[in-house]
Amino acid sequence: MYGGHCPLTKKPTNRSFSPKLMRLITIPISHYCEKVRWALDYLKISYVEECHSPPFHLLVAPRFGGKTTPILTTKDGIFLDSTDCLKYLDSIASVDKKLYPNQVELRQKVEELEELFDEQLGVLTRLWGYSHTINDPKLIKQAWCRNVPWIERALFPVVFPKTRTLACKKFNITPESNIETREKIKQIFEQVSNILADGRRYLVGDKLSAADITFAALAAPTIAPPEHPATRGSVDNFPVNMAKEINQFRKTPAGQFVLRLYRERN
Repeated sequence: MYGGHCPLTKKPTNRSFSPKLMRLITIPISHYCEKVRWALDYLKISYVEECHSPPFHLLVAPRFGGKTTPILTTKDGIFLDSTDCLKYLDSIASVDKKLYPNQVELRQKVEELEELFDEQLGVLTRLWGYSHTINDPKLIKQAWCRNVPWIERALFPVVFPKTRTLACKKFNITPESNIETREKIKQIFEQVSNILADGRRYLVGDKLSAADITFAALAAPTIAPPEHPATRGSVDNFPVNMAKEINQFRKTPAGQFVLRLYRERN
């Protein structure tokens, strides 16, 4: 649930919600939600974003048949997983904006990378981020409470201690988790750097795909792209050790790739 943001762009507010608009239910900082948000923005699809902070998202998700976010509601149904969301969006995308290549071999590569990033990288960067910040209520409030209903912001001081305890237990956040997690992230970064070693601009084929979007969104917590609304500003605003590691990740080819995609996205 780390690495996303609630946009500050001029999208329709909940008050102007129309059944014709897609609705994206998010946790503000969730990088899995950022993955879906990026795809919607890339395809220039109008949508309404509804943000909720932990643990309040657990009260909202069941209304749509889910357990957590992202949740994408559309005229064609409700999608409860980031990859399912992207595959639906791909099905309605124009030919030149497809998120998954038509060629069988290339599509398979995109799907394999997307699964790797979803199942491993996203889990690791979430743990890495929380291992640095979970004991800092000020930073967590900034991350969790951006654009959420006022009552959720007001109740943050009340619910945070218990939510922090549950998060540490659920994600196995310990004083030792940062070192092991950082090394595993480096291994995935090295894999991506090797793919990019021949000078290619994208991970698969010659255009942006679900693989690129997924990697950039799920790696964002370790890169803190300046264009990312949730991490906009100086890296010095982060804890000292976290800022040091962010700068190290940024220097890798994979990190430079994420920074370029965020620059080009905006």
